[in-house]
Amino acid sequence: MGVSHILLVDDDQELTELLSDYLEAEGVRVSVSNSAMNALERLQTEDAFDLAVFDIMMPEMSGLELLQQLRPGFQLPVIMLTGRGGDIDRILGLEMGADDYLSKPCNPRELLARIRAVLRRAKQPEPSVANILKHGKIELDPSKREVLIDTRVVDLTSAEFNVLYQFMQRPGEILSKSELTEKVLHRPLTAYDRAIDVHVSRVRQKIASCAGPQDLIKTVRGEGYLLVRDSA
Repeated sequence: MGVSHILLVDDDQELTELLSDYLEAEGVRVSVSNSAMNALERLQTEDAFDLAVFDIMMPEMSGLELLQQLRPGFQLPVIMLTGRGGDIDRILGLEMGADDYLSKPCNPRELLARIRAVLRRAKQPEPSVANILKHGKIELDPSKREVLIDTRVVDLTSAEFNVLYQFMQRPGEILSKSELTEKVLHRPLTAYDRAIDVHVSRVRQKIASCAGPQDLIKTVRGEGYLLVRDSA
């Protein structure tokens, strides 16, 4: 794997310089946009980035608006930086298709860990081409990282794809939030962390929009989630 190239989008020039210096020293190539409008243009015209980091609070266009402009159809992994203490911005970002989030002020080392985790899961799983998983109308091809329902492609982010992959590997088994967080987000579950819940919810919604209203992913109170076994 070559050097990862990320786009860091934040109007705080002092912060972007600090983060860029740290990340570059750790072997990550960093390009910076100090406005969301500039970032939007670059992301729509350049195909050089492995991941983007968006600050939420920016003038002219927020990081959430930037993400909304790009998703769906834009597969680049995105990490959101949130400057607010509440959950609303974090949940909104995940619901719009962000892969993960980190609160500001952020520790550069923690940001590097999140970047590496998101890049790792964006490239997983990598089983053989023949290892296609099927569950009712759903067909998941890990080698292509593609999900079909009745031959219709389902648009999933990398995190959402990996959530569904975990469920389809083990239908009928309860997967705890802690296990899903570690396997999908490549980090331990922390207090008040709702990222995995939002990703599971998004997978449910996208499956329902293609396969019908039946609830294939059940919540098991106090334990986690499970994919209902295929009755066919």
